[in-house]
Amino acid sequence: MVNKKKRNKLKSLSQGRPPTVKPVKSISSKATRTLIRTHHTLEKERAKALAAGDDAKAAALSREIQLQGGIESYQRASLIGQTNERGGDSSKILMEWLDPMVPALKDLSARGEATRMLEVGALSVTNSCSKSRLFDMERIDLNSQADGITQQDFMERPLPCDRQEQFDIISLSLVLNYVPNPAGRGQMLLRTLKFLRAPLDLEPLRDFLPSVFLVLPAPCVTNSRYMDENKLEAIMESMGFVNVRKKLSNKLVYYLWRLERSTIKSLVTFKKEELRSGKSRNNFAIVLK
Repeated sequence: MVNKKKRNKLKSLSQGRPPTVKPVKSISSKATRTLIRTHHTLEKERAKALAAGDDAKAAALSREIQLQGGIESYQRASLIGQTNERGGDSSKILMEWLDPMVPALKDLSARGEATRMLEVGALSVTNSCSKSRLFDMERIDLNSQADGITQQDFMERPLPCDRQEQFDIISLSLVLNYVPNPAGRGQMLLRTLKFLRAPLDLEPLRDFLPSVFLVLPAPCVTNSRYMDENKLEAIMESMGFVNVRKKLSNKLVYYLWRLERSTIKSLVTFKKEELRSGKSRNNFAIVLK
């Protein structure tokens, strides 16, 4: 019999991740894709087991994840995927989109008012955003892989006390899909509102900032039973965001969501409702309560 007391949601992102082990020494392109795909599948099954209070199954899945290399092996595969030989890092797309405002960003930096960026789930300190030197970068991840990346759960990060502790851009590149349940994804998106600065009134910065750079596996919006672009747009707009840039590739979808208003008068509820049927669909969803 399932213990009802254990039917509780994950309080933090770290609860959705298993213990880590040492990564393998080398990994091929095909093995990289397989490892990432398998890791996500096992994590989703583990999250379901935890939500159902099935500790035995959750423990078995944790052991299987460890045999696959754990989160460190997953991060290693993700880093390999960010090399130029494998297509480069996703922040290149963000830098292309922000190109029109580079002169304004440089002016701000020269005046000691550098644009602040929070990179959640950071894997490297040498991606395109970091190398541009246009931003005051702050990087966090559940399992830091390098100096310059703070080991921290975004969902447990202390709330900013003032504008100086807030950010102009929050990067959620391949982060939201890692959150193990739909309600947790909604909570993460809502939490970004507390960390973003108020909208700017300076040309051309006001056309792009403050914003959330969101990157997801393409199937999350192209092949999900519960999510498509229209619903994602409705969810983001309900929180005060407008889409200013987007790009769809075979593997990933990239979005830049500008915060148009910093307060929510009445939060709209979005449930996990089927939009498309079919056995080949995945179950990615975002729930707002």
